[in-house]
Amino acid sequence: MRWYYYFMQFPPTVPVMTLPGVILFPEAVLPLYLFELRYRKMLADALQTHRMFAVAMRRCDTRSETPEHVAGLGLIRAAVTGDDGNSRVMLQGIARVELLRAVRYRPYRVYEIRPIESEEQSTAVTHALASRVVELVAERIELGFDLPVDGLAEALAPLRIPAIESDPKTAGAWLFQQAVRSLAEQDDPAQLADLVSATLLPEPKKQQVILETASVDQRLRCLVKFLLEDIRKRKSRKEHD
Repeated sequence: MRWYYYFMQFPPTVPVMTLPGVILFPEAVLPLYLFELRYRKMLADALQTHRMFAVAMRRCDTRSETPEHVAGLGLIRAAVTGDDGNSRVMLQGIARVELLRAVRYRPYRVYEIRPIESEEQSTAVTHALASRVVELVAERIELGFDLPVDGLAEALAPLRIPAIESDPKTAGAWLFQQAVRSLAEQDDPAQLADLVSATLLPEPKKQQVILETASVDQRLRCLVKFLLEDIRKRKSRKEHD
């Protein structure tokens, strides 16, 4: 959990929005379009109270909207409601949370939560893993990846990285690599793992694994493994094209 969230009061219960294949990492910015009546009601209630709700990935092994047990807690940065009552929302990820007990299910789900703090470690192993992630990011981008420049600049803005603040319209791939290198230099492996996972991992299930992992070292190990798997798949496809 980043330093400026230590002073934030987390409510004991929060609304939970369950979505298929969507992961909200700390610091990430998630744009949402809310049109269902239950979520319109959820937004109105959140805006009148703590301006927070959680986004959880829907479990794939159930027919119901059962959420995974770890979700991303978000703070509503902006909400614009149209004449039709539907709203466009920018949700800023602020913490990992464990969903404990469902308080209610209608008109929207509300859960008791427990914030999950990253188990920070500053060791030679952590630094080596972070360096390996930086190397793999460069290798992965060389294989081709179109990054949404405007959206990426907005998502990275809270990190206050000089390269982003001075030139937010720089090409997306370069911007992303600079952000990754800057986080490594700032010795922020937790945020490095989350940023790379949110941006480069193509499979929500693998993103969920990273979200659920409290240990920063283990998070980095998983990320290295997932990046290597993705790079090998992409190289294999290129060889057969």
